[in-house]
This record gives sequence, C-alpha cells and structure tokens, in this order.
Amino acid sequence: MAFIETKKLAFEYIRRDEEGNVEGITRAVDGVNLSVEQGSFISILGANGSGKSTLALHLNSLLHPTEGTVTVDGMDITDGSKSWDIRRTAGMVFQNPDNQIVGSIVEEDVAFGPENLGLTSGEIFKRVNGSLALTGMDAFKHKSPSALSGGQKQRLSIAGVLAMHPKCIIFDEATAMLDPEGRAEILSFVRELNRKQHITVIWITHFMEEAIDSDAVFVMDSGRIVLSGKPNAVFSQVEMLTNIGLRVPLATRLSYDLIKEGVPLNRGILDMESLAGELIRAKLNSN
Repeated sequence: MAFIETKKLAFEYIRRDEEGNVEGITRAVDGVNLSVEQGSFISILGANGSGKSTLALHLNSLLHPTEGTVTVDGMDITDGSKSWDIRRTAGMVFQNPDNQIVGSIVEEDVAFGPENLGLTSGEIFKRVNGSLALTGMDAFKHKSPSALSGGQKQRLSIAGVLAMHPKCIIFDEATAMLDPEGRAEILSFVRELNRKQHITVIWITHFMEEAIDSDAVFVMDSGRIVLSGKPNAVFSQVEMLTNIGLRVPLATRLSYDLIKEGVPLNRGILDMESLAGELIRAKLNSN
C-alpha cells in the first residue's frame, strides 16, 4: 500500500442562504486518484481554483471526502479516532506563516506541538532545539516571531511541524508570499530535508519552476488531475499547461518555440543550462 493514497476522491462545497437552504454546490475535487510513496518528493501544480489546496486539506484530515477514500500511512482520514495520529504523521505548512504561529517567543512556538503530545520536558527541549537547528533558526530561539522576516517565519512554521516528528510534510503554497530569493531559499531547504531526513514532501504550488526536481508532478484543473508523470514529460505539454493558466519555465517555453521552428531539440527541457547543451548538440549534429 502507498504511504498516501486517494481513490476516486471528491469533495463538494455547499453554499447556503441565511435560512440554511442550499443555493449551490461546487465540486472542488472531482474523482482524484493519487498515490504517494514514502520518502518521495511530489509536486501538485494548478492555477487558482484548480482544487489543489482542497486536496491538500484532505491529506491532513482537515477535510473529509464527499465521495471516495483517503488513507495516510494506512489510516482512513474519516476515522475520528485517528485524526490526531494522521496530523502527527502528515504535518502541514500553509501559505501565510502568521496563521500558524501561536507563541510569543520562537522556542515557545516550536514547543507548542510537542507539549500537546504530552511529552516530558526533556523530550520537548530536545525536539525544540533539534528542529530549530535543522531549520537554521536556533540563533532566533529567544526572539519574537514578529521580528522575523517572511522567510524566517516560514522556517519557524516548518520547525514547529518538524518538532512533531512527522513522516510527511504538506506544503500548501508555502512560498507564495515570499520574494524570489526567499522562495528559492525555502525550496532548497525543503529539498535537503527530503534527501537527508527522508521526509515525504508534497509540494503544492502554481510556480512550475518549483517542481523541476520532483520525483513526480501532478497537474490539477477544475478539481481533476489532468497530467501526471516525471517533470520533463509533464512540462513538455506546453500548450495544455498554458491553456489551464500555468506559466511554464522560460527554458521550456524557448525550447518549445524552437522545436516549432524546426530545431531538433528534445522536449521537456527544464532549465537554461540544459537548453544550452541541447542547442550545442543540435548544432554539432547539423555539421
């Protein structure tokens, strides 16, 4: 069995008027089948309104399916007795770190989760210090979160999740509020976390370049998964990705345009270095 698995997952938002009568139903997730192996790094891409965040909330048992099933490490998310275990297993980092910070001091904020697990003071101290060191936030342990930059606040949110010792972390648009430098810094850290700590990462974003190094990519549109596979295979579908509101990386767009002009390049080029190599190869082969 996969570590995380959804089968024919569907979720509907019901809109009601002031008297409680149903005004409309929106099917935000529609028949999603998803399989995630332990230790993998997958990306879920989609424009705003595609259903990717609604899907994410199911993986942490914050929403329950209208139809279908979701299991996390063998646990059914609709089993109320397993909710806490599921959230310990699959932690979540949201777009706005301010919504996830609860402590007035950095170390207090990181300690919040372990304290709610009923751990001993010694174990809490160990987890707090370990998580702050792992995220590079140990120098800020006595600071107020309000004094931190956006990137530092996001690292603090990650430290709070790490202190719970999860097997998986779901990042829901975790870099959306950061500048390009902050985005690159957080993404680089998360990739290292996946490689060195073997934590499963589910990275949800609309920035396609953030998915380049993923083990697999899933693209959502109108609540459905419309593309899936290795990054280069998915990114080669330039017209489809553009039509559903995603911006492909510059190297992918350039290579696509060059191929249309007859230049013999491989499809699905992901970065400028690879594009340069392909152009040199094409030039040498033409001589």
